[in-house]
Amino acid sequence: MRLKTLKITNFRAYQGEVVVPISNLTAFVGKNDAGKSTIFDALGVFFEHEACKIDGGDICKRATSAEVRITCVFEDLPEFIVLDETARTTLQGEYLVNQDGDLELARVWPVTDGRLGKVKMVAIASHPTAPQVDDLLSKKNNDLKALARTLGANVQNLSVNVELRRGIWAATSDLQKQTVEIQLDKGDNQKAISEQFTKVLPTFALFRADRPSTDDDSEVQDPMKLAIKEAMTLVQAETAEIIEHVRAKALEVARRTVAKLKDFDPSLASELIPTFKADPKWDSLFKLSLTGDDDIPVNKRGSGVRRLILFSFFRAEAERKRGAAGNPNIIYAVEEPETAQHPENQRKVMEALGLLAEDDGCQVMLTTHTPALAGLVPVASLRYITIEAGSCAREVKLGTPIVLDEIAAALGVFPGPNVVATSGQSPLVKVLVCVEGPNDINLFRHLNRAYREADATAVDLSSDPTVAMIPLGGSTLVEWVTEQYLRGFGVPEVHIYDRDAKTPGDPPQYEDAVNQVNGRPDASWAVLTRKLMAECYLHHDAVADAALAFLEHEREERIVASGGRAQLPAAARPVVPVIGDEENIAETRKTMLAGHRLPKNFKAWLNSDAATFMNHARLVERGAVDELKTWFDKIAELASASGAA
Repeated sequence: MRLKTLKITNFRAYQGEVVVPISNLTAFVGKNDAGKSTIFDALGVFFEHEACKIDGGDICKRATSAEVRITCVFEDLPEFIVLDETARTTLQGEYLVNQDGDLELARVWPVTDGRLGKVKMVAIASHPTAPQVDDLLSKKNNDLKALARTLGANVQNLSVNVELRRGIWAATSDLQKQTVEIQLDKGDNQKAISEQFTKVLPTFALFRADRPSTDDDSEVQDPMKLAIKEAMTLVQAETAEIIEHVRAKALEVARRTVAKLKDFDPSLASELIPTFKADPKWDSLFKLSLTGDDDIPVNKRGSGVRRLILFSFFRAEAERKRGAAGNPNIIYAVEEPETAQHPENQRKVMEALGLLAEDDGCQVMLTTHTPALAGLVPVASLRYITIEAGSCAREVKLGTPIVLDEIAAALGVFPGPNVVATSGQSPLVKVLVCVEGPNDINLFRHLNRAYREADATAVDLSSDPTVAMIPLGGSTLVEWVTEQYLRGFGVPEVHIYDRDAKTPGDPPQYEDAVNQVNGRPDASWAVLTRKLMAECYLHHDAVADAALAFLEHEREERIVASGGRAQLPAAARPVVPVIGDEENIAETRKTMLAGHRLPKNFKAWLNSDAATFMNHARLVERGAVDELKTWFDKIAELASASGAA
């Protein structure tokens, strides 16, 4: 399931109902205390995250109704769900979806005299309201059977509640469906139903901004404790032998002690029986700490490094919980990923989060009040939180050209990479290189690295401070070009887009965008790739080498997980045919390598892992050197001209 919309009602500063649209990547932007973290806390409360609790202090002081409500709307619903016992059914068949066909669930707390009442979980759905058939989910099997007989319902298996409800509704001529609230945790039967809903909800993983960032942090210690626990299971026979040996020796000492006690008081000694109080807890005997190559512990490192390490542990633990729950969907909520990070690391973190959001079943949310980070997010993913003057009511605005102007005014500069100079100075960045998305940035940097093996004087897209690469966000690319969102920087732009078309036989989908850029009065320049798409510049041997490296890494992980007992053959290097210039490689090679357990996000893997195996000789074989030279020379030319101006 994918979270589509969050609705917050009377929770903290959110007065009345505030609707928050959610996308695969959602960035909340606003001033301090605007309410960014409150959104994450509301989600944490809804998903019952251990770090998020609700109490009377969370009631909005200007509440518009006598309740606090947190509502989540989900799309991409599961094909089947088990509501009672083991019978499979569908949300649609149980009339538990709203008018848009989405699952809308709310946790509701009544408010009385400034205190929160007992929470209830409700579904807001287009549900039958006709007499007798409006509350079937709360009825037990005997009640359903009696009603089925009364209505003459045709039910094959009277012991299955799903079939009884289905037959009863089918026997009703007019269900009188209306949008109503169905309490899911009322009574024993519905309480079981609410628990089934909880099982299919996405995993919610929250990474706070205000944390100590030491190796005692739970995100570090919990995975380490888990690692110790799993390791101990591999040596159970050895530890059992040690326990028995220690037990025997200890009991022998205890018996000798009791025997000597008889010399003083025989009656007291007869009442003392030596026994073990409890077996030792082996996992509590060990505590792991992380140190670097220079033997410096994590908690002695810089705050930025500590935070990056903890974020990595956070992701690893979230993935473990996701797997343990058997739920393929996960929501990462990251507060202020820019905290304590150098601008270059901010960019890398943002690129990593963007790629994470492209994974199947993953959604990423982040908060920031840093213009540089906000500018690395596609416009459609921005959510600007504003405070209404006078009432202090919050509003969450979607990213649009108008809203971008508001963000610029509120945060002080136009959101974008760190290229805006102070008054009277030239900007550090001289040219903006615009590509379709974060995947393309990774690929272009690797192609540039391979090209520079034979020409070290070429522009360096990875380290040249005068060049900034901007992902324009796929479907929002046309808006970036048409609206010229980057014009406020006052530097020329180089746009490089794939030549592919939405439908085979049509003109390239970004042909008009290229013409618009080239028609500008400034020095900006745009070009379509000569090959169908950027991935076509990869060499087939680079893909094969990356696949072998991935498979070998998987093999090593399986051996480690088995405690070194698994005997697995070395991975075989896949045979990858030559890549065609007009081939949609992200699709064709994914199908071709489907039997090799490669990453789910195959396109991102091609642009990162496979691209690392590119070198100049492979660029020559792909016939790409002359075209790349054209791109890199143009970037260098514009950077030089801009600097001279």
